[in-house]
Amino acid sequence: MVAKNNRTITLSENDISRLNNKILLTPVNNLTFPPQGTFCGNFSEIIKFLPDKFVDLLFLDPPYNLTKKFESFKFNKTNVNSYTNWLDNVFLSLKRLLKDTASVYICGDWFSSVSIYEAANKHFIIRNRITWEREKGRGSKHNWKNTSEDIWFCTLSNNYYFNVDNVKLRRKVLAPYKINDSPKDWKEFGNNKYRDTYPSNLWTDITIPFWSMPENTKHPTQKSEKLLAKLILASSKEGDFVLDPMCGSGTTLVTSKKLGRKYLGIELEKEYCLLCEKRLENDNSTIQGYNGEVFYDRNYNSCSGLL
Repeated sequence: MVAKNNRTITLSENDISRLNNKILLTPVNNLTFPPQGTFCGNFSEIIKFLPDKFVDLLFLDPPYNLTKKFESFKFNKTNVNSYTNWLDNVFLSLKRLLKDTASVYICGDWFSSVSIYEAANKHFIIRNRITWEREKGRGSKHNWKNTSEDIWFCTLSNNYYFNVDNVKLRRKVLAPYKINDSPKDWKEFGNNKYRDTYPSNLWTDITIPFWSMPENTKHPTQKSEKLLAKLILASSKEGDFVLDPMCGSGTTLVTSKKLGRKYLGIELEKEYCLLCEKRLENDNSTIQGYNGEVFYDRNYNSCSGLL
């Protein structure tokens, strides 16, 4: 029995039949370059048909170095050297697609990050490492509960786009300071006091998709639209091209569309490609936790007057 308020995106037989024709297939000789949409297949084969230097922003969410099943595909944990070499080859194959001004974001957990740094450092300029907190995490009696993930921020050169004003975070003011009875660096709206701050590389305001959120799918490692919106707004302009070569259920593509960017995704699993295309059909431009100007701290949607 499905919960009454469950808004998880699913595929009907009609969806599958209708959306099959929307998935991009190779060879791509009859497509406008670069194409927009979702390719189904192995990225290492599909990128052979793509042109050089067309990507402004690369978002890469590879399987982490742990054993995980993604429908028919299973990634098996390996030793650090093997995983590092695998990432090295992935980065090398994608590098030719990037403009000289491109930015790159690479996802990982604490264990995978060891390899990400070593491999990325060969190909890109590493700028920072974002660590974000997710609520969910399996507890352990013999170790600390893991509720953090990393996103490595890299560029191809020293000439890159970054607009921090696009990603300010609205926070409650816990100790409001006044000068001459006027707010100092904060604003007041009724009984609410808040400050719009520049973001750091520690994010505690991200809510991962769960069953009652309209963006949720069955994908086991789905990222939230709010998380992608921060990266896209900070590191690309309207009309720029965003590539996600392991796009899962399509969060990068959906968020890029909502924010006026061009987009292309590649995904190995057919079912995830269909979910991506179904999400792209939705004309809703809302991103939970973002009002078009600032991002809100976690659970701010329940704080009257701040949105």
